[in-house]
Amino acid sequence: MADLHIGKQTIYELFSGIKNKKFIIPDYQRPYKWDKEKCETLWNDIEQFSDTNPTEDDFYFLGTIVSFENDDKNQEIIDGQQRITSFTLLLRAFYKKLEDATKSDNEIEGLKRQLKPCLWNVNKISGDVDNYSDMKVHSLVIDDEERDIFHSIIETGNVVEEAKDNYSKNYKFFKEQCDKYAMNNPTRWKELYVTILNHCIILPIKCESQDTALTIFSTLNDRGMPLSDSDIFKAKLYSFQKEEEKSKFIDSWKEISAICKKGKVSIDELFRYYSHIIRARNGDTSKEIGLRKFYSQNNYSHLRTPNLLPEIKLLALFWEHINSDIEIRDELKYNLSFESRKYLSCLKCYTNEYWKYVVSVFFIRYKDSSNFDNIFQGFIKKVVSYFLVKYLEEPSVNSIKDDVFKNCALILGQLKTPSSDLADKNRKLYEKLENGLIELINDRKKLTRSMLLLNAYLTEGQNDLIDEHVEIEHIFPRKWQDTNYNGWSSKDTEIYLEKCGNKILFEKKLNIQAGNGYFNQKKGKYAQSKIQEVLNLSKYPNEDWLKTDIENRDKEIKERLLAFFKDNLK
Repeated sequence: MADLHIGKQTIYELFSGIKNKKFIIPDYQRPYKWDKEKCETLWNDIEQFSDTNPTEDDFYFLGTIVSFENDDKNQEIIDGQQRITSFTLLLRAFYKKLEDATKSDNEIEGLKRQLKPCLWNVNKISGDVDNYSDMKVHSLVIDDEERDIFHSIIETGNVVEEAKDNYSKNYKFFKEQCDKYAMNNPTRWKELYVTILNHCIILPIKCESQDTALTIFSTLNDRGMPLSDSDIFKAKLYSFQKEEEKSKFIDSWKEISAICKKGKVSIDELFRYYSHIIRARNGDTSKEIGLRKFYSQNNYSHLRTPNLLPEIKLLALFWEHINSDIEIRDELKYNLSFESRKYLSCLKCYTNEYWKYVVSVFFIRYKDSSNFDNIFQGFIKKVVSYFLVKYLEEPSVNSIKDDVFKNCALILGQLKTPSSDLADKNRKLYEKLENGLIELINDRKKLTRSMLLLNAYLTEGQNDLIDEHVEIEHIFPRKWQDTNYNGWSSKDTEIYLEKCGNKILFEKKLNIQAGNGYFNQKKGKYAQSKIQEVLNLSKYPNEDWLKTDIENRDKEIKERLLAFFKDNLK
């Protein structure tokens, strides 16, 4: 690459080498996330290296920084913002130690002269700092409060003791370590400063364009450095914006991030869901490819999809509504009822996330319908039926992929499949269940929770959502003392203990309190449950839970589930 410049530099060379310019951490970057543990590792590594008395040719490698020269002739950091921020805090802690020295000498003044151009732009004649707010590293990232905290620390060297942000906590840590090292090594502590400035090296990768920097950024992170796909998408989307639209884009991204946090969904997941919307619109039912590769095709053409960010925001709001108790926003037309939510609850503990792709595509198709929830109820019943039954038939994610891709395209009208074909396919699925449903449920352990949850919701009188933290209760306990209790033997327990008819969902707290007592002892706790099926069990007339009871409950569950699947696999 003609516009790529790589060369190792010491910390002193890196920071002091950009005169009257800055390292800019742009607003589209991630917030500062380094915690005390990472700072401890950095400090310990440097301290141990310094204690080896490095010679002139000995260096300690601190990592890479990828940047490009922006329109203001500043180096805009694409990768390494966490690292460069931490180095700056460390250097400022060193300078604060020198400032606070009770007795100044030529060595202290010499070190201060070396540190000043690493932290601030200095007067080219005097070498002094004319303006301490003219710092070498300037952050535009995250909210103003935290950005201002970072700038204030570098400008003043002071910090609020009670502050909980990462900037303040890490600066205090470095300052404490400087003081501690100087106290324990009164004759060597200045050597540590020299080691950091002149023997710790960075590999700066300086690019002349943002595109090149992003390519390097992507390549480095594909090889193991931590980075989310959405970080690359954000940077690329930012580069697409006109100058007057960039601030609005950042605000929109922050809003989506906040919605995702409340809705317990990641931005990466939203881009995954949205990729299936794009595929469905294009009638693409081919094999799925990696998320980053998908969006980078044809010079990131998919990221230029009209209304991409507004629709991703709508998806975020939808999944926030699904995953939390937050009421739907007034400007949106849908509001999911208990009927819809109970089936979503069954899918939330499903073995993979492919159902979310179909649901997301359906949402985009019908989001503006005035009767969205009514339409969604019929749809989600079919979804839960298909995914549960298909996994019973073949417990593999590969068995559902093709059907998911085709149904996504069908929903958006980009694939024409005769309804009779689908009906015939679903009818054959149902026929496989009629005789062996319970046996299949017993075999498919990963599906037990979803099946028990669906059965509980189908029980007459269950009119409230079941807490997601419920546990699977064994009605006849897994741990029992008597070797032959009321006709039960060890052989019987092996056969009956894990049968579907011996399992029921039960609130965690009550389940703990009920312990491994026998049936009649646990009825009192069953009576306190808010799950209708458990309440029914508390009123069971018999004092013991026998093999025939498990067999009868197996039949009840089978009849209830088969009736539901028959109605919805059409």
